[in-house]
Amino acid sequence: MEGRFWRAVAPGWFRPIDEPASVEQRIVEASYRLPAGGGVTGWAALRWLGGRWFDGTDATGTGLPVPLTMLTSNRGHAPGVLYTKERLRPQDLMQLHGLDLTTATRSVLFEMRYAATVGDAVRVLDMACFNDLVSLSELSSAIDGSKGWTGIRQARDALQLAAENAWSPAEVGFRLLWTGVAELGPVLCNPPIFDLNGRHLLTPDLFDPVAGVVGEYQGEHHFERGQRRRDITRETLIRDHGLELVERVAGEEPTRFLIRLRSAYARSRRLPASERRWTLTQPPSWTPTETVAQRRALPPHLRKALLANRSLKDAA
Repeated sequence: MEGRFWRAVAPGWFRPIDEPASVEQRIVEASYRLPAGGGVTGWAALRWLGGRWFDGTDATGTGLPVPLTMLTSNRGHAPGVLYTKERLRPQDLMQLHGLDLTTATRSVLFEMRYAATVGDAVRVLDMACFNDLVSLSELSSAIDGSKGWTGIRQARDALQLAAENAWSPAEVGFRLLWTGVAELGPVLCNPPIFDLNGRHLLTPDLFDPVAGVVGEYQGEHHFERGQRRRDITRETLIRDHGLELVERVAGEEPTRFLIRLRSAYARSRRLPASERRWTLTQPPSWTPTETVAQRRALPPHLRKALLANRSLKDAA
């Protein structure tokens, strides 16, 4: 019974009023309101499936409602819950750790269709690919099978701009600014670059292999003394091998970056081909992880060694 020490989270369900509401707890509480045949969907399903970047908040840090999808809409308003009525096929639903969810592909498509902008839809898809929840080919097939659905055109547009190897939402915005606003590139996301002897030089956030321009996003931790020292060493390494560097600073006014980006391209055009001492050709000993298919194919021990930073545990 709801009172001084307990709070109702759904009909017949209560929890201690002073218990912290983690994102996972919010998802569980919302799931109690699901009718038979429905499922948790969107960002919440992707979080439950292991999506590191789906933390249930918007760009301002405000909590997002947990989306529930169902065949019927006879549900009253509930704080922190978004009820949606859409077609559901048996293959769209799954169960994990006791929760009924829509599949990763269906959940990604839901978020993309209802995203505020195409750029937001690209971020959703890229970050789902980050944890190998979907691939671009799987999403393409889902879009082809969902013609006429609300927001499907936006999802289709976003698919054309998506990538499978972005490592953070900030990197996605960085790429869209570079290719969409400046209309330069195309660029690769986090490609390993090697010297001519096959030694790994760096894995930059973005790289235009035709122009030889490296792009790095500098978040707040890059201003710490130790990190800045490492960045300076990295800058020297980049330029010593005939690459041109441009940095995007967190919170920076986009116009300033765009000016530097175009200057970097101008400098790269003046660099003789003989000065370019780098290659994208991977040595036989290198294990590629640039695509969803490559990462899914990794044996467990290599997945743990190479992709540990992508887990929810690492993000905590």
